This record gives sequence, structure tokens and C-alpha cells, in this order.
Amino acid sequence: MACVRTAFWLAVLPTILLPTSKAGDWPQILGPNRDGVAVGEQLLKSWPETGPETEWTAGVGDGFAGVAVKDNQVIVFHRTPSHEVVQALNAATGKEVWSSSFPCSYQSGMSSDSGPRCVPLIGDGQVFVLGVEGDLRCLDSATGKQVWHRDTSKDFSAPEGYFGVGSSPVFFKDRLIVNVGSRDNAAVVAFSTKNGETIWQAFQDTASYSAPVIATINGAAHAIVVTRLHTVSFNPDDGAIRFQFPFGARGPTVNGATPVVMGDHVFVSASYRVGSAWADVSSNKPEVKSLGEHFLATQYATPVAYGDVLFAVDGRQDVGTASLKCISPAQQKTLWTKTGFDYGTLVRVNDELLFLTCGGELIRIAADKTEYREVSRATVLPATPRGYRLPALSNGRLFVRGDRQLKCLRVGEGE
Repeated sequence: MACVRTAFWLAVLPTILLPTSKAGDWPQILGPNRDGVAVGEQLLKSWPETGPETEWTAGVGDGFAGVAVKDNQVIVFHRTPSHEVVQALNAATGKEVWSSSFPCSYQSGMSSDSGPRCVPLIGDGQVFVLGVEGDLRCLDSATGKQVWHRDTSKDFSAPEGYFGVGSSPVFFKDRLIVNVGSRDNAAVVAFSTKNGETIWQAFQDTASYSAPVIATINGAAHAIVVTRLHTVSFNPDDGAIRFQFPFGARGPTVNGATPVVMGDHVFVSASYRVGSAWADVSSNKPEVKSLGEHFLATQYATPVAYGDVLFAVDGRQDVGTASLKCISPAQQKTLWTKTGFDYGTLVRVNDELLFLTCGGELIRIAADKTEYREVSRATVLPATPRGYRLPALSNGRLFVRGDRQLKCLRVGEGE
């Protein structure tokens, strides 16, 4: 394995912030830096024994998409039987600000839920959503009025995945980078945020359910995308490939977790007999170490970094129970494992972790690489076998979504 460089250990955010994002925003999947880490948040010292206070609840429709939050506005992307609905709620009260709906006929043959899957994206007065049928829409964030629309599945002849479209787009400057999944040199496409026009398209592979990330590695910008069978970095300015390596497996498999950038290394993981990989990407010829399923095989929950370690959920939501792990990918070492959990997702707030399980439990854990230390736990949502939605944390409020309700919990200090 290539030696680990000093820069790896520096506490430098590898990702590029969204336009005008600030502390307290959660304007995209996995938060301000798309890494599951809250910025500018402080948890309350303790919560009541029954769990955090519920400030409000709101009814929601179908869909696995978590919410995005910016400027005191919560964007919910959900489904009625015949439409996809984008709804803006007041973050403090849960009251509706606006709602827009668009026809949708998709029905999943693999899941009881028919979308949408992608977390909304908010920036510079616009809301972007990617629907389960591949409809990419830009809406005005003040009114919900549609500014432009692209049918990515039709425009690029992208085949339908197992669960429809489900990879949340990412911003870079004046463009959205989307894991479209076309074999016709359009696995990944960059669209203008202004009018939806195609800026560039590149690579040949079908899509995954992993969200792309933007990172700066050795001074260069990278758009890192996990496709169906590869991990690929593109120059986000023009689509030129900076590096690539195989990742994934043919057959009934899914890549769902977002890649994690740690200095000049990239960590990726998937379930379904795929396992994990640790890649030195300091050059255009990455050195890749396969770490296998025994190290980590996470179905869709993205590992969360803290210094030189990762906290991760190991296992599958649909098979058995899950484990929490603290791992050192550079050392290829598991530091501790705690078994017996429902599957779920992690958010890091300073030196603590919030673990929201699919069974509706919220578990507060110390981000300690020496041992598992639980601070508290409480049931905050009804137990459900479909609790895939990612939470969002903004100004001390944690937004958690169940099958039929969105709940706002007071977990930290804020407005």
C-alpha cells in the first residue's frame, strides 16, 4: 500500500460548499459538505428521558427522499399516487409555504414504495429535484414555480434501474452534475443551473444510487461519481476523466453509499458481495486496496469521518441486523464493533454521532475511536420496515421522516 501522506491527516474539508451556504444549513444530501457532518451546530447537553422535544409534525406522502433545509425553509420531496410533490415548509412551524406537483406514473417492481428517492438540492434562490423517472427540475425557492425541466431518462436513453432513479445531483459553480446512467457516453452529465442546457457528458455506464461528491485533491477539483460498476473522477469544468477504478458487481447489486474523500484517498463501500475499497488517488493512476466485505459492506449508509477514522453502519436493512463500526481505512483495521442494531444512518455533530435507525430509534453516541460509548437513545418514529430516509440537522432541529409523517425534533441549540 502506498504510504499515507502528511496531508491526509490535516483537518481540511475536502468538499466544496454549496453557493452561499452557511452554518446551520442542510441544503443537500448529507449536509453542507455532503459528508454527514453538521457545520456550526451544538447539541443540547442532554435530552429528556423520553427523547428530544417534538416541535411539530407534518403529513407526507410516499418516497425515500430525505429533506433539505436552508434559510428557515424545509424542502420535502414526496409522492401522491399520480404526482411527485415538492413542498416548502416553514422550519420553525411546519406550515406550508408553497407546493408544486408534477405528474408521475412510475411504479416499482422491486419495492413497495414508488419514489422519489433523491434528496432535494437548494442554492442561490433555486430548488433542484431529480424524480424517480429521471425528471430533473429547477424551481424558484420563493414560489415553487418551475424554471426549467429536463427528462434525463428520455434525453439520454438511460435504462431504468432496479428502483428507478435515485442518485442525488451535486452543484459545481454554475452547473449540476448528475449520475444519469446512459451507456451512450452519458453516464454522467453536467447541466446548466440557469437553463438546464447540457454543458458536458461523459463515460459509459449505468447509474447507481450513490450521490456524487465534489472534492479538491492536491489543488484540483474533482467530481467523484460511483456508477453501476466504477468509481470515476471527472474534471467538473469539462468532464475529462481524472481517474477511475472498478467498483461494484454485476447481477442484483446496488451501489448506494456516497464516496468518502479523506485527503488524497477515497473510500467506497457497498453490500451485495461487493465490500469496500481504499484508493490512493494522488495521481491519475489510483492505487486501490480491496478491503472486502469483512471490513465493511454498507448497503446505502455513508460512513462518517472524524480525523483519521470512519464511523460506519455495516450490513443491510433487508437482511438481519446491522453493526456499528469504527474503522481505520489507512491501517485496514477495525478499531471496535458494536452489534445488534437495526440498519440506519449516521450524522456527526462535533464529537458525537446521531444514529437514526430504520426501526425509529435515535441513538446518541460518543465519536470515540477507542470504544463504543452510548449517551442516550429514544424511539422518535414508529417502527417501520421502510425507514430509509436520511435525517437533516439545521439550527438545532433534527428533521426525521417516517412513512406518513415528517417530525421536527429539538436536539440542539439554535433559533
